[in-house]
Amino acid sequence: MENRMGVEKPGIQALPRIQDRMTFIYLERCKISRENGAITVTDQEGVTSIPAAAISVLLLGPGTDVTHRAMELIGDAGVTVIWVGEHGVRYYAYGRALTSHATLLIRQAQLVSNEKKHIQVARMMYQLRFPNEDVSKLTMQQLRGREGSRIRSAYREQAKKWGVPWTKRDYRPDDYEAGDPVNKALSAGNACLYGLAHAVICALGCSPGLGFVHVGHELAFVYDIADLYKAETTIPVAFEMAAEDTEDIGSAVRRRLRDELRKMHILDRMVHDIKFLLSDGEWEEEDYKSTLYLWDNLQGELEHGVSYAKVGDRK
Repeated sequence: MENRMGVEKPGIQALPRIQDRMTFIYLERCKISRENGAITVTDQEGVTSIPAAAISVLLLGPGTDVTHRAMELIGDAGVTVIWVGEHGVRYYAYGRALTSHATLLIRQAQLVSNEKKHIQVARMMYQLRFPNEDVSKLTMQQLRGREGSRIRSAYREQAKKWGVPWTKRDYRPDDYEAGDPVNKALSAGNACLYGLAHAVICALGCSPGLGFVHVGHELAFVYDIADLYKAETTIPVAFEMAAEDTEDIGSAVRRRLRDELRKMHILDRMVHDIKFLLSDGEWEEEDYKSTLYLWDNLQGELEHGVSYAKVGDRK
C-alpha cells in the first residue's frame, strides 16, 4: 500500500539495524516535516533533510513544531522521539521497535519476575563495571556501595584532571540554572545517554520499564543500561566542557558527547550488552521472520492462521 506521497512504506526487514544508525540528533526552534523518506528541518538558516531510517533518536528541544506526517514517518522508521525541556533535562516518548520478535521481551519479563534470576542479571550489570573482579557472591547492598565509590572516584579524577571545582552531584530537574557548570553539563549529557539507551531498548523490542537495578519507574531499564557507560562518557565530557567555560554548556556537551559516543561505539555496545544480559550469552541473531504463534500449555507454540475447529469440536 502506498502512502499519499507515493512512497511505499518500508517493511521491518528493509530498515537499518539499530547498530547501523547515527546516535542522536538534537533540534530546537524549528519546524519538522517530511518529504518522501526524509525528515525536513526548517529554521532561520533554511531547510535541511535528514534520512529518517538513519537516525536512532531525535531530541526535540524548545520551539520545535512537528507535523503529523513527520511523526508518521518517524514512527514507521522506528526512531525514538524525545521531547526534552529547556536545556534537555526531561524526555517523554518513543517510536516502535525495529523487530517483530518478542523473544527478548519475554526473556526480560521472565528474568525480572524471578528473584534469583533478577539478582543474577543485576550482578552481571555490576560485573560489566568491574571486569577484573568477581562480584558473584556480593549482595545488592555491597554492589551498590562499590558502584557508589566507583562513581565518586570518577568525579574526583575528572575534577583533578580538568581543574574544575567539585563538591557533589546536585541534580535539580525543575531548576536547571541553579546548578553549577559541571552539574548542568552532567544533566545535559545524561539526558542524551538516556535517549540513546531508550532508543536501543525499544529497537530491540524490550521494555524500558522492566529494570533490574532500578525498579518501579517507566524508564527503569533505561537507567540500568545508561549507567553502564556514564563513567567513560558523560562524566569525562561534562568536566571537559565545564573547564572550557562555554556559555551554552548544554549545547557544547551534546556536540562533544555525540562525537564520543560514535568514537567509542557505545550504540553497538549497548545492543551487545542488552542481548548478553537477557540471554545468558546464547543469543542468536534474529531473522525478521514472523514470530506470531498461538500459545498452548501442552504443545508449546502452535502455528497461527490455521483453523483448529476440528480439534476444538466436542460433539
